[in-house]
Amino acid sequence: MIDPDDLAAFRAAVADAKPLPQTDRVHLGGPMPPPRPLQHIADEHAALHESLYGAISLQDRLEGGDEPNYTRNGLASTVLRDLRRGRWVIQDEIDLHGLNREEARQLLAEFMVESLHYGKRCVRVIHGKGLRSPQRTSVLRQLVRGWLAQREEVLAYCQAKPHDGGEGALIVLLRAQKAQHR
Repeated sequence: MIDPDDLAAFRAAVADAKPLPQTDRVHLGGPMPPPRPLQHIADEHAALHESLYGAISLQDRLEGGDEPNYTRNGLASTVLRDLRRGRWVIQDEIDLHGLNREEARQLLAEFMVESLHYGKRCVRVIHGKGLRSPQRTSVLRQLVRGWLAQREEVLAYCQAKPHDGGEGALIVLLRAQKAQHR
């Protein structure tokens, strides 16, 4: 219970107080600063670093057109021609849209291992066209080409036909799975 003397003392102490005006808002200082796209900045720096210091193969230096393609050394030129003409059936695909550089690299590596494990020979890798990226350039486009060229299981790749993704995708030919001895 509240002591009546304490209540009287409290009322005397706050007799001159006036209630605060009612408001629905909480004011916590000035306006917030604009957001900084830290992941985008990190991806741009990583792409720049890789383009400046990444390994450049002879195939990359000789490639003259805009259409990306790659053929492992020692393979006949007919392999790439057949891949471009769609003579290989696309057995699986991976879509890397919206991923950052590290996520895309990890997911692509796992996809390649899984595809090889299940004996898939022809797959589509969708990296996007970069239409929603700043300057409308695809950061993943160049990175994916380099990553694929470094993988031993990749025999060749070329740009997808328009109905398969066009410049936003690559068709990749993988080596045949080695026979397992029991």
